[in-house]
Amino acid sequence: MWWRSVYLKTLREGRIAVLGWGLGVGLLILAVEASVGSVMGAAGAKQALAGITQSFKWAAEPVAVTTVGGYTTWKLGFTILIMAIWPLIAAGRILRGAEERGTMDVLLSVPRRRLRVALESLAATWTTLLVMSLLVALVTSVGGAMTHAGYGLADALLFGLNLALICGVFGSIALLISQFTLQARTAAGATGGLLFFFIVLDMAHRVIPGTLWLSVLSPVYYYNLSKPLIPSFGTDPWALVLLLGISVVLSAVAIAIFVRRDVGLNVGLVRRRGARRRGAAPQPALPADAWSLRSVYARGLVTVSAPALWWTLAIAGFAAFTMVVTKQMSVQLQTLIKDSPTMRMVISALGGGISGANEALLGALFGFLPLLIMAFAVTQATRWSADEEEGRQELILATPQPRQRVLLARYAAVATAGLFIGLVTLGAAVGTAAAVGLSLQTGNVVAATLSIVPQGLLMAAIGYLFSAWLGTALESGLLSFLLALWFFVSFIGPELGWSKAVLKLSAFYYYGTPLVHGLPLGDMLIVLGVAAAALVLAAVSFARKDIGRA
Repeated sequence: MWWRSVYLKTLREGRIAVLGWGLGVGLLILAVEASVGSVMGAAGAKQALAGITQSFKWAAEPVAVTTVGGYTTWKLGFTILIMAIWPLIAAGRILRGAEERGTMDVLLSVPRRRLRVALESLAATWTTLLVMSLLVALVTSVGGAMTHAGYGLADALLFGLNLALICGVFGSIALLISQFTLQARTAAGATGGLLFFFIVLDMAHRVIPGTLWLSVLSPVYYYNLSKPLIPSFGTDPWALVLLLGISVVLSAVAIAIFVRRDVGLNVGLVRRRGARRRGAAPQPALPADAWSLRSVYARGLVTVSAPALWWTLAIAGFAAFTMVVTKQMSVQLQTLIKDSPTMRMVISALGGGISGANEALLGALFGFLPLLIMAFAVTQATRWSADEEEGRQELILATPQPRQRVLLARYAAVATAGLFIGLVTLGAAVGTAAAVGLSLQTGNVVAATLSIVPQGLLMAAIGYLFSAWLGTALESGLLSFLLALWFFVSFIGPELGWSKAVLKLSAFYYYGTPLVHGLPLGDMLIVLGVAAAALVLAAVSFARKDIGRA
């Protein structure tokens, strides 16, 4: 049945994503609902929660935070947008990915119009996203009933619809960008950068007064106009319509471009090909004696340089942004912690710190840095797997080079990029802190920024190990799921009172709170040890496998 149409085949490919992301995000919301229900039972907890959320209003607008639905909405904030990762990857692949694999040529060789292929692929992606959001809504409604949150199934369904629409916007952006690139991962990476940029843009009016005009340029702003889990706030129907309209327009433009361009080329290449027909000089081929072709490591550096630059700007920019936010919020937070014993209890229960307002706030924010650099490592690990699927590794292995050396050289290039990201992030953090007059222990800032590098090395090593058995699509999905699972354990585990043995299953546990407690040397060595073991296994597996076979 699943092979009768492009729609059904594409829908079949998203079956794992529906369960993984739908149930995963739903359980994340359920865990927040359960944890806040237990915290609110303490005397004075509601007043303390109101004070805490006002101090962190830069992340999300605190509305009715003394209710389960209000606190859940605030607590998740922009974190819930992690679900947008799936559509921005999937939408970039439905057309461009098929062109890369060569399956689009075969598909279009049968009597089927391009427009129909594109529309069926897009419809299947949207169906998957809507079913995913339906699962999120159903689990959310169960949590609301368990905690007597005051919202029903209809509100939960509107919450899921709002989430699906904002995710659809970023999927449509990826689909459009993929018409201007030659690789689906390039479109996904660029869209991921825009997702981060729009999140920060939405924060602008909550951090810097008078910048609402900037925030309205972000689609995330219109997503936040609806808060269905807060019955007193409700849903903005015009915001939903606007998000849907943005997705429709962007998708229509992308499909119109796809219908009119040559398969396998992008818009830019079409123009260059036309220029050559008019007599323009052809582009010179890559010289055989280029420095980047002298070793696998050098070529790996060139391959990773462009994405590493964008990821560096995003991660270092986020670190600098946190310094500005902390300067504005630190005085208020420190006063609240000092004057309220209940506040200290609630902060501790919700996973925060008490030792130093600046370090406590920054510690919470810097906890996202390992997530970002590990996401970068996922993209590079899947790129290694894609090189094998697309036949590029055969060219390298045709030369007299041991397989282990090839893998280790590529990994070394990724490690170099990770170290570069860490050093630039350190410079941005220290420089911004000095510029805004934020008093911090420099040693702890160094530890907090450079400790993210082992996290990236661990994820890259695991990705290289998975590539011995999995294709690019499965590897990308499994690594993304592992990253989301780790984040879930560290983000929710302390609130649910999970044991330290369970928390240690997450790689984020070993990052610790270096801004408060300094360099976690022992934990860092554990992460590096596991990364080294995974890398050795990856090298052995790569040396023994048949290239091109998972």
